[in-house]
Amino acid sequence: MYAMPSRSADTPRIVITGFGAVTNLGADAASTWAGMREGRSGISRITGEEFTPYDPKWAVRIAGQVKGWDPATVLDAREVKRLDRCTVFGLAAAEEAVRHSGIDFSRENGDRCGIVIGSGVGGIGTIEEGLHTLVERGPDRLSPFTVPKLMVNAVAGNASIRYGLRGPASAHATACASSGHAMGDAVRYMRAGLADVMLTGGSEAAVTPLCIGAFMTMRALSTRNDEPERASRPFDAGRDGFVLAEGGAMFVLETEEHAKRRGATIHAEVVGFGNSSDASHITAPDAEGSGAARSMLWALEDAGIGPDAIDYVNAHGTSTPLGDKAEVAAVLRVFGDHARRSAGGRLLMSSTKSMHGHCLGASGAVETIACIHAVRDGVVAPTINLDRPDESFDVDLVAHEARERRVRYAMNNTFGFGGHNVTLIVGRYEG
Repeated sequence: MYAMPSRSADTPRIVITGFGAVTNLGADAASTWAGMREGRSGISRITGEEFTPYDPKWAVRIAGQVKGWDPATVLDAREVKRLDRCTVFGLAAAEEAVRHSGIDFSRENGDRCGIVIGSGVGGIGTIEEGLHTLVERGPDRLSPFTVPKLMVNAVAGNASIRYGLRGPASAHATACASSGHAMGDAVRYMRAGLADVMLTGGSEAAVTPLCIGAFMTMRALSTRNDEPERASRPFDAGRDGFVLAEGGAMFVLETEEHAKRRGATIHAEVVGFGNSSDASHITAPDAEGSGAARSMLWALEDAGIGPDAIDYVNAHGTSTPLGDKAEVAAVLRVFGDHARRSAGGRLLMSSTKSMHGHCLGASGAVETIACIHAVRDGVVAPTINLDRPDESFDVDLVAHEARERRVRYAMNNTFGFGGHNVTLIVGRYEG
């Protein structure tokens, strides 16, 4: 039996002191959470001139695009031109998270401050644009910024320069589990005594012709084009695929000691992290949910708590027939009667992807915002569009409307192609 590295009594507690976001629900963390709490959908018809040449061929015409937001309100307009949309989302979210935390990195020891960021495909928009230029105009017309823009580690690199973060630094690309992996590794760096502060999270800008087309031909996406706001319907019997989305979310993590020393406001605590591999199929989840179950069990072990301590699970819940079924199977395996509605179980589980869609590698970060508010404010975001729950899903899926509930611990699942499974556990901070 695999076991997480043991935690001694002097292992530092890791707390969240700031967070920021840019999503289709809002241009900051507060409006993103408001959209989740209100059960508002950010899914709409796809717009953008890059899609126009292929108009007659699109079987999928909906996505969770960030619309009506000017990045120049947060970043310098000249800087934006040199960055891929993925990096723009990440830097804007980071700027909010840093401001929200109240930390002044210029007064910190940069050697003790690090960064870990996740993204599934990084600057895919830049890659598509570069290929167009190469084919239509030749290699000498490619922008010298092409490589720095398309790199998966572009957010981490640019943000570390921006804030002078000279400590542990890396970037994760494990498909939809990317930002969950990033946040878990940030916690591990701090527990190991290698950093006092970590900037972490994820960003994704994959609503592009190549990504929409590729997922479309896999038949992974919903084709409910006439009802965009009702297309993402996790756990519903009528679900027909996920809705691709874009956005980013970032967090300032600190050791409790460091946060208290500077008088920071502590919003929540990261208490557990687990990750595993299905080792079964490159895209399909293990049908029994065994890999996902291991990830959850190891996160519980890492946190030093039992399954009954979890009050809320923010599900990966993408709205695919196979994925939702496997995740419910895994949850029932781990939580037993604590999760079974028929047995009076009190566990709540919801998928906020029903509102903001699937942000691929940024999903774990975006959904951590819902977990923070669950433990801090006692509000669990709903699963909207859950009109006919699959009869075999014997779990309280918080249909349609948010629920007020005292939440001590919230679990966040993110699973990715390749069989990657990540689980984070966020706890209410009681210093």
